[in-house]
Amino acid sequence: MAATKAAQEALGEAPSWMEQIGAFGDGKRHPSEADVSVAYLALAPHETASPRAGYTWFQLTDLPPISPRQRAMVDAATRTIQSRLDQAPIAFRLLPATFTLSELQQMYELLLGKRLHKASFRRALQAAWLVEPTDEWRSEGRGRPAQLFRYLPKKRRRLHRGVRFDFLYP
Repeated sequence: MAATKAAQEALGEAPSWMEQIGAFGDGKRHPSEADVSVAYLALAPHETASPRAGYTWFQLTDLPPISPRQRAMVDAATRTIQSRLDQAPIAFRLLPATFTLSELQQMYELLLGKRLHKASFRRALQAAWLVEPTDEWRSEGRGRPAQLFRYLPKKRRRLHRGVRFDFLYP
């Protein structure tokens, strides 16, 4: 697939998840002379993916000026990630094999663009059977060490339940 090859060329590795999000055309030609642009969403762990020469990472809030069509594609990609979080293990594909619940919560908050209530997040994970504890612990500075968890594959889960979180509002 051409999109996978392009992502691998840009990232230096194959993406951990990829999905076509749509075709975009605004009646104007794209700078590359294309009438229609087909957009794909690809995810790769930030720690391992280092863009090749000519590519740069940007925060969504700090994107350089882009065309309206490109803005529509970025917005659609953001909506796609947020809508798929309770259906697919997107957050887990961006974390190492073992992680703390705090790291997982931070990843969900990053992907959702919202702060989550800690106790509600942990209850939702427990109810959805998404993670299982390991026998490993990691010291993260002062205080007691944090237990490490791993993603619980669907085939080993008891009952599947969608994940619903309570958000914190400022």
